[in-house]
Amino acid sequence: MSPKGVRPASFFPPAPRAGETGDPGLFGPDSAAWRVGRERMLLAAGPAALLLQVAHPLVAEGVRAHSDFTADPLRRLRGTLDAVLTITFGDSVQVRAAVRHVGRRHRRVSGTLPAAAGRLPAGAAYRADDPDLALWVFATLVWTAIEGSDGFVGPVPPGERDAYYRDMTLMAHRFGVPAAVLPDDYPGLERYVDRTVRNALAVGPTALLLARQILSPRPAILPWPVRALPPLLAAGVLPPAVRDAYGLPWRRRERAVFGAARQAARRALPLLPARSRYWPHYAAALERMRTPGRR
Repeated sequence: MSPKGVRPASFFPPAPRAGETGDPGLFGPDSAAWRVGRERMLLAAGPAALLLQVAHPLVAEGVRAHSDFTADPLRRLRGTLDAVLTITFGDSVQVRAAVRHVGRRHRRVSGTLPAAAGRLPAGAAYRADDPDLALWVFATLVWTAIEGSDGFVGPVPPGERDAYYRDMTLMAHRFGVPAAVLPDDYPGLERYVDRTVRNALAVGPTALLLARQILSPRPAILPWPVRALPPLLAAGVLPPAVRDAYGLPWRRRERAVFGAARQAARRALPLLPARSRYWPHYAAALERMRTPGRR
């Protein structure tokens, strides 16, 4: 058990109810959203997703000002993970409830930058339902999911990347991202991420403070020496410019360990039983669709 009684298992969302029999929710068993999103291993890209999000000064300030990061530094990742899994695998009622919950939390998040950050002046306004900020958060989730799947599960061909992105745009709409700002396809999303990294991100004191809490939370969740994994995984997944801005080491040693971890995961995953490899949300969704054991 980790310090102060924090158990790693307590981080994961609880197994959901199966829901209404025959209701596929947003996607269904044949969707890329289910094929990609069912993998627990995608959590390896979670730290990178959070660091990308808070590298945007407006997102960072919103997180700092409207969440208790000191007491529970990974609450944002836990809450985002729960919402994404519910909306991906839940039935229609569960999806609507998750969307309402996210909406209620976002309504109170607004404010201004206390100091200039990157290209943004002091006093620049933010709000959680801003379409541009919502697009950035959505893009980080999709981009890191594909990067995590490609690295730790197996190669994701272009057609599957595009299918996953198109599926996830249905989720984007429910998170307040209008169709008008969404890229047309996954290559368009990659170009958007690249432009945002070059032109809009600025890792300042707030992002660095949040990064320390994300990568080395107190109280610790993971036992030693596994505690060293989140910084390594983030460094391996992040775009080089963002990795460097956070000061994450990426020497020959880190590259070698990261490469070995990816290869080990790819070899081990096919040997795991479904209950260990996949999120319980996927199993509940299959039960709801009366296709137990479908893979």
